[in-house]
Amino acid sequence: MIRATVLRALVLTAAFAAGLMPVTCLGENSNRLPTKATKELPPELLSLLRQKKMPKYSPIFVRLFKEEAELEVWKQDTTGRFQILKIYPICRWSGDLGPKLQEGDRQAPEGFYTVTPELMNPNSNFYLAINVGYPNSFDKANNRDGSLLMIHGDCSSSGCYAVTDEQISEIYSLARDSFLGSRPSFQVQAYPFRLTPANLARHRNNPNLAFWKMLKIGNDHFETTHLEPKVDVCNRLYVFNAQPPPNSPSPLVFNPTDKCPAFVVNPKIARRALEKQRTDELEYAQLLKDNVPAAPIYSGLDGGMNKAFLAQFPGRVTLAKVLPYASYLPQLPPIPWVDSDGSLTSKWFGTMFSKPIVCDLARASFPSSVLVGHQC
Repeated sequence: MIRATVLRALVLTAAFAAGLMPVTCLGENSNRLPTKATKELPPELLSLLRQKKMPKYSPIFVRLFKEEAELEVWKQDTTGRFQILKIYPICRWSGDLGPKLQEGDRQAPEGFYTVTPELMNPNSNFYLAINVGYPNSFDKANNRDGSLLMIHGDCSSSGCYAVTDEQISEIYSLARDSFLGSRPSFQVQAYPFRLTPANLARHRNNPNLAFWKMLKIGNDHFETTHLEPKVDVCNRLYVFNAQPPPNSPSPLVFNPTDKCPAFVVNPKIARRALEKQRTDELEYAQLLKDNVPAAPIYSGLDGGMNKAFLAQFPGRVTLAKVLPYASYLPQLPPIPWVDSDGSLTSKWFGTMFSKPIVCDLARASFPSSVLVGHQC
């Protein structure tokens, strides 16, 4: 029995190593995984897994929240449901609240994404990186583009969710171990903020409100069941936990840009989610009645940082240097900028800078063919 268990572990390790064979970067080649990608979880985290009755190789689930600048890792326990394992403060995210629309807008994506082993980058020069899989089928159906949107280390972001090297080491190892448990993928949910009635009421004037309320349906499915929601896309919309109607002669087929097929939602999931939705809507209506203050649509800043890092990385969050996330906003007055050379220039939002923002491709660890045309 012990010999069989060891053999299985070796086979899984070999399969994982093959799936995560270091990718080449600008002609570089390697046949070995770096030590940082194979490092064991720290003893404190292993102890926490035991306390929470979470098998080391059980599946994980990740949630990202921009406004709170937090990354949650959930892990499946022995009951088969996901429970919160650890919350990591996010060191840096870029852009503004709202989904990513196009290459170069510096927006960190929002939505439901699937990470598979080939999206794990052990050779990233941002220490370690996990590609969230943007654009997904929803993004593509809505003509949104972009590439190489990551969760990575180095506390530096151009459309990514950046944490510290120590944090990404743990997150990467948890993801790696979930794959070693024969799980083919894990889900990442990225949100503008925790989708509470209070937060939605504060952001009620934001043009993305309808999009966020759609995301909330999937969020509610998860929060009321602690089970990973099944995500499909049809009619350019997300649908969650869809299944064929009773006595349906054929399986469901979803096309992201076509009309949605007839489907039903698992009654147990639908009932719980609907109860939460009704409760939240009552609270939301009361907040509007009380005329709670509304948040500004555009922050004017390039992303954010968890307050835990403000003293360690002063000045890392700066004024936005690209078109304001919402081209529908009125033209803003000139804002003075201090360029890297120290000179002061006055630029309008939406115009090019005298010195273009350039990605340092030498910091990326992806095939050069993938990097062709990549912008920040």
